[in-house]
Parts: sequence; structure tokens; C-alpha cells
Amino acid sequence: MDINKIYSILREEFNANRLEHSEFVDFMENVKNPYIVLICCILSLRTNDKTTIKASKRMLELGKTPDEISKLDVDTLSCAIYPVGFYQNKAEQIINLSKILVEKYNSKVPDEIDELIKFKGVGRKTANLVLTKGFNKPAICVDVHVHRISNRLGYVKTKTPDETEFELRKILPKKYWIDFNTFLVTLGQNVCKPQKPKCDICPIAKFCAKVIS
Repeated sequence: MDINKIYSILREEFNANRLEHSEFVDFMENVKNPYIVLICCILSLRTNDKTTIKASKRMLELGKTPDEISKLDVDTLSCAIYPVGFYQNKAEQIINLSKILVEKYNSKVPDEIDELIKFKGVGRKTANLVLTKGFNKPAICVDVHVHRISNRLGYVKTKTPDETEFELRKILPKKYWIDFNTFLVTLGQNVCKPQKPKCDICPIAKFCAKVIS
């Protein structure tokens, strides 16, 4: 499989806006702030992009730093982020996480995955996204789209997103790590959907094991 060609095609499709970008994907591309990436990513879990982006903007009107958010009460933040999934739990989680950052990390988000996943509710997907979008460090963020498409292509044969991440770390050139999630999420939302993928219009269909078989 020519992963270099696949990456090149997806980058061209993304940059030419031939595949519709979700507002949340574009938002995360432009944030460049590790803390904001982290707390917005927490909001996005089990919540659709449209709801997440609106809730994120309301949250950021209340504060943009660990110190500012740590001083909020749970009810105030809960109201701001409603109706994201588990909004009350997420409000409490974000406030507590912010307090820990202030008290133990000098208000700085750590830039190592092993340190990030120590925070309650922060899994590998969120931690990797913070590294790529917040710190511009090579990491592989594997969500349902990356897991599904990597397996459909036949690039990996894995059963879980975590397995996919570790396998991609072995075989995917490191220069592609940062943008791999963005490109595959965009493809997954527009073309390579969970049910009824639009293989007839997929720009990388000729490389896909699912189509070839």
C-alpha cells in the first residue's frame, strides 16, 4: 500500500475544500492552545460537532485559562456547556482538572502523553490530540474514523482504537502523524461513513482493501 500517495491525496482534498470540514475540526486546527484544546476535547466526547463547538464558545466566554476556569462553580459551567453529553460531570471534571493544573503544574498543560492520561477522564485519544493540535508534536490521535478507515484500507488489522494507535506508531511515517487524524476524520464524515460508505466518490478508493475485495 502506498501510504505516501494516500496521504498526498487526502491532504490535497482537505486543502482544496473538496470535502466539507466540520466546524469543530476547523476550530481545533486553529486553536493552538494546549489548555483550550484539552477542555474542548473533553466537551466533544460523546457529543456531536455542532453541539460541541457552540458549547466550547460559550465556555470560553467564561474563561480561557486554568486559573479563570478553576474559579467557576459547577452550576455556572454546566449551564454554559449544556446540552453536551454528561454536561454536569464534564463541568466538574474541567474545573477540577483546571485546579490541578494551577496547583501542581503552574497552570501549564503537560506535553507528555503519560502525564496527560493521569488526569481523570483524559484518555489516549484526547491526550494525543492535545499533543498534535496544542503543541504541534508528533502523535497519533485515533478516534472511530481513524480506526475504521485504517482497517477498511487494510493498512492495519486491529480490533480497538488503542490497538490501531500502537500499530500506526509502528508503520505510519512520523511526518504524517499530526495531520492523519484531521484528514481521516474529514473523509469519514463525508465519504467513508460507518454504514453505506460512498466508495464511488472516494478519492482513495483504488487503494482500499474493502473496495478491491
